[in-house]
Amino acid sequence: MANIVNLNAAGIDIASKEHYVAVPADRSEQHVRVFKSFTKDLHDLANWLKTCKIDTVAMESTGVYWFHLYTILEEYGFDVYLVNARHVKHVPGRKSDISDAQWLQQLHSFGLLTSSFQPDHLTRMLRNHVRQRKQIIQDMSRQSQRMQKALEQMNIKLNNVIRDLHGKTGRAIITSILEGERSAEKLAVHKDPRIKVSKATLIKSLEGNWRDEQLFNLQMAYEHYVFLANQLRKYDVESEKVIREIENNADHEPYKKKVAKTRRYKNQPQCHVEQYLYNILGVDVCQIYGFKATAALTVFSETGPDLKRKFPTEKQFLSWLNLVPDNKISGGKVLSSKVKKKKNKAGQAFKDAANTLWRSQDPLGDYLRRKKSKSGAAQAVIATARKMASIYYKMVTCQVDFNDEKIANNNKRYLEKKAQMLEKKLLETKILMSEYEKVA
Repeated sequence: MANIVNLNAAGIDIASKEHYVAVPADRSEQHVRVFKSFTKDLHDLANWLKTCKIDTVAMESTGVYWFHLYTILEEYGFDVYLVNARHVKHVPGRKSDISDAQWLQQLHSFGLLTSSFQPDHLTRMLRNHVRQRKQIIQDMSRQSQRMQKALEQMNIKLNNVIRDLHGKTGRAIITSILEGERSAEKLAVHKDPRIKVSKATLIKSLEGNWRDEQLFNLQMAYEHYVFLANQLRKYDVESEKVIREIENNADHEPYKKKVAKTRRYKNQPQCHVEQYLYNILGVDVCQIYGFKATAALTVFSETGPDLKRKFPTEKQFLSWLNLVPDNKISGGKVLSSKVKKKKNKAGQAFKDAANTLWRSQDPLGDYLRRKKSKSGAAQAVIATARKMASIYYKMVTCQVDFNDEKIANNNKRYLEKKAQMLEKKLLETKILMSEYEKVA
């Protein structure tokens, strides 16, 4: 019989309308109760657990229905374990809401459950803003595609002659079109000197078939795009407020070194992300090749400022990011060694950053291309993202600046080894050729 680790443990089966709660059988005559999901009922649930002298609670992460109960139980002082449903194997033939709650309570009392990572309150707020920001950018991209489609169906080839439809020239031309201008010569007046295409070609691209229904589609998409752009700026303002609050609540004096702003691209955060993160973390993580402001803000919003406490080891951090293979070993043989197909926002940010290094002339770019030649592009991106995440963890937890010397030395040793191998093959080829000539 296994030893009971958590004597005062409870288990909760989460649903959209009601929650089933199980406590040890000696704590109440009715040791499994059901509570509605209304706020008042959730407080009644927490008070009942208090009367049953419960200290720790385990629940599955079911959709978003767990969130409010999780926060209420935290407010009441319970140690709440949010458990991945994949990690809870139920006994076959005993599947019901009541048995689920009892099974969670039993597993938790034996200490067999591991709590999922949950950020603090401020980090959760920042995470919400950053995630919504990304969603808005995706929506803006959809509206941009609708604008291009409307122009294309009028045979206005503006997208063929300018790179960005929402740049200075593109926006001025679209605004004039929506205001009623149809003359290609007058629309071409808005051409910026930086546009490389000739004015004559631009005029030809603006000659089309003006259709009322497509002009209406263009107007709707443009207005929606402008609305989303305003929302994006508001989310940037709110994100900056939360970052400042995190900086003020830090348990150390803010670091005062001035950090240079990196080049700002389209839809980048408006605030000085690099400086804020340096003030909180003490290192400039944006110095990592390919790891710029948006990626850094995404990872910080998902992990929070206290990385060492949440992830005591680098292996735990990389596993949570889903950047390492899930090895299945039996009888000393590796049965499977693949990265799990699960979504992790921070891990995806590292993958996106790694994917920008294909043409970069730096040690991480060399590492990416070397991995591609060995394992393919997909595995190369994951391996490089893992390398970047490892560097990020060491920089933040050990308070060290970015140094690419180790990566460069590894690449150098690889090239030296490859050169030796090629020299050996060349020598063998020469010997074979000389023997062949003697025989001939």
